Amino acid sequence: MTPPVAVLVSGPPATGKSTLAHALAPRLGAAILDLDVATGPLVGVVSDLIGVRDLNDPALARLTRDARYDALLALASDNLRAGRPVVLVAPFSAERSQPSAWAATVARIAAEPVLLWLHLPPAELVRRLAGRALPRDEDKIRAPGSYLAGLDLAPPVVPHLALDATQPAGTLVRSVQRHLAERQLRDT
Repeated sequence: MTPPVAVLVSGPPATGKSTLAHALAPRLGAAILDLDVATGPLVGVVSDLIGVRDLNDPALARLTRDARYDALLALASDNLRAGRPVVLVAPFSAERSQPSAWAATVARIAAEPVLLWLHLPPAELVRRLAGRALPRDEDKIRAPGSYLAGLDLAPPVVPHLALDATQPAGTLVRSVQRHLAERQLRDT
C-alpha cells in the first residue's frame, strides 16, 4: 500500500497557491488544508486587537505565525495518519529558506512531503494582488516597491518542484502529477 502524500504549495501572495490546490486535490483524493482558511478567523481576532490588517505585518506575524503553522501541520498529520493525502497551502517562507525549519516541518508530517514553489515575475505579482483586491493586500498595492523589496522571491534552498505560476492550473497539475509519479517510481 502506498502511503498518503503530503504536497506543500508555497509561494508569495497571489501566485495561485489556492487555485492550484483546488485543481490538484481532487486528482489526489486529498484534503485541502489552507493556512488562511484554517487560522483566518483567529488571526482576525488578533488583528483587530492590535489594529493590523496585513498578515505580513511584523507585529501580527510575531504573535501568530508559529501557532498558525502548528495548527496547519497538526491538521496535516491527523489526516495523513487517517490515510488521507493532503495539500497544504501556505507561503512556507521560513521552511523554504531555512533547512532547519524545513527539517522541523518534515519531522512533524507523517509522510515525506513534496514542496511546490510557485513563482511569478514581480510585476505580475503586483498585478494579481491589485486584481484580487483583498483588504489584507491594501498596503502591498499602495506601496508595491517597498512591498517587493521586503519579499523573498528567491527559490527554496530545500528540495522542491518549481512551477511557473503564469501557466494554467491544468498544466501545473499535470507537472505535479508527473513529479509525484516519478518520485513514486524512485521510491519503489
